[in-house]
Amino acid sequence: MCQKVSNLHPGGPHEYYERLLAYLDWAAYAVDRLDALISSADLDRLVLTKRHDQLLAGLDSFTIGTTQRLVNQLVSAEIRQRTAAFTAAAETLGQELQQWQLSGLPVVADSSFYIHHPDKLEDTDFSGLLGIRGAFVHLMVPMVVVDELDQLKESKAPQARWRARYTLAVLDRLFQKSTEHAVLREVDAEELRTTGLRRGEVTVQLLFDPPGHVRLPINDDEIVDRALAIKPLSGREVTVLTYDTGQAARARVAGLRDLKLSMPVGDEPEQHKASKKNPPSKERGVEVPAGRVCGQVDSSVNDS
Repeated sequence: MCQKVSNLHPGGPHEYYERLLAYLDWAAYAVDRLDALISSADLDRLVLTKRHDQLLAGLDSFTIGTTQRLVNQLVSAEIRQRTAAFTAAAETLGQELQQWQLSGLPVVADSSFYIHHPDKLEDTDFSGLLGIRGAFVHLMVPMVVVDELDQLKESKAPQARWRARYTLAVLDRLFQKSTEHAVLREVDAEELRTTGLRRGEVTVQLLFDPPGHVRLPINDDEIVDRALAIKPLSGREVTVLTYDTGQAARARVAGLRDLKLSMPVGDEPEQHKASKKNPPSKERGVEVPAGRVCGQVDSSVNDS
C-alpha cells in the first residue's frame, strides 16, 4: 500500500488530471483492501482525509485550465502526506509485531474482574484461571477500563472503592518510568534456566486509544473492540476475563474467548421471601382507613 502511493510521486502521471485520477484510484483501492482490517477512524486518518474529499468533490470542476496548477499542488501534497502516514504506520506495525513475538498469552480483564475477584491484582493466579499452569501471561488494560476504575474510586460500596484505588495504585507504580510493558510477576528463574520457558511470568500493558480514535458508546463494546484489535497482532486467541454476563456475551459473539467468572448467589433475601408470601392487592385503588378522608393517606403508600 505504501509503495503504491509513493509510486504516484514523482514517477506517476505528469498531466494534472491523470495524476488526480491515479490518486483517487489508489484511494479507492486502499479503502477496498483496508476496510475490513482497520477501524473507520484509522481509515479516515490514513486514506479518506479532508483533502481527499475536497479533490473528489471537485473532480468535474477541475477541468478548467486555471485550476491545473492548484490541483497539481494539492495532489502532490496529499501523496507526500499519505506516503509519510503509511510509512509511519508500517514501522509502528513492525515494532508491535516484534513485541508480540516476545509476549505471553493475551488477556483482557474488565473492571468487574478487578473489583470482584477474590484475589487482588498482585495475588491473582492468571495461569490458573486460564487452566494452563505456569503459563506466561500478558495482561492488557484498555484505557476505558482505567477510566472506569477512576470512577469507581468514588463508589459508595467500600469494597469496590478500595479495589479500584488499589488496582490504580498498582498500575501507577508499574508505569512510573515507562508506558511500555511492565512486569507484574517475575519469571520462574529456575524454570527459565532449565527449560528456557518463561513460566509464571505476568506482564502488563496499557492499551492507549489510537490517535483520532472515537470510543464506542457502550464501554463493554469498547473493551471488545480493543481486544479484537490485538488479536491479529498477537496471532493468538485473546481471552476476556469478566464477572459480567453482558461483557462475556459480547466477547463470545465477537469471536473472542470469554472466561465468565461468578460469585456465590447466596440465599434469597428475607424481605423478598416475605413479599412473596403476602402478595400485594391486585386492586389499584388505595383503601382509606376509617376516620380519614382522602388527602390524609400516609405518603408512604405506593400506587402500584
